[in-house]
Amino acid sequence: MSEDERVAGRTDADEAGTDGGTAGLLDGDAAELVSGTRFGQFASVGVVGALFDVTTSTALKELGVFPELAVFIGIEVAVVVMFLLNDSWTFSGQGHDGLLATLRRLARSNLVRLGGIAVQLATFGFVYRVIALELTVATIDGWFVLSKVTGIGVAMFVNYVAESLFTWRVHAE
Repeated sequence: MSEDERVAGRTDADEAGTDGGTAGLLDGDAAELVSGTRFGQFASVGVVGALFDVTTSTALKELGVFPELAVFIGIEVAVVVMFLLNDSWTFSGQGHDGLLATLRRLARSNLVRLGGIAVQLATFGFVYRVIALELTVATIDGWFVLSKVTGIGVAMFVNYVAESLFTWRVHAE
């Protein structure tokens, strides 16, 4: 892949629409967003982030930290981990190299993810506090974990679109 293609984040396969069959049918922004390859990478990174998020949140909650605070800290740990993975893999062809450019993208990622964080916190709060079922698994509050995973799932789509458009600007050539 040439340097221009790497910077633009495109390959001949992308142009031909062979990354999942949809890119060739759409133009510009829409084709970039529905890239099967990119979404698969984003989702894979999301699984890693979810593991960090749920593990951190659950450990903190089990140590006595207020549930919503534990959830927020877990989210931020996951945001940083996912940013680093997405920046070096999913969106590696987007943006400029260098520490300052990377720090700008990290700051923008945190700002962009505020919507996803709000969605995740609201979903978690609704499931955990309003539906509020009892579920204990091996002495761990299983309902907390299930509520957390539900919030992550709902927020994932908000985050994918926002990160694609605003953090890595996949539509910009």
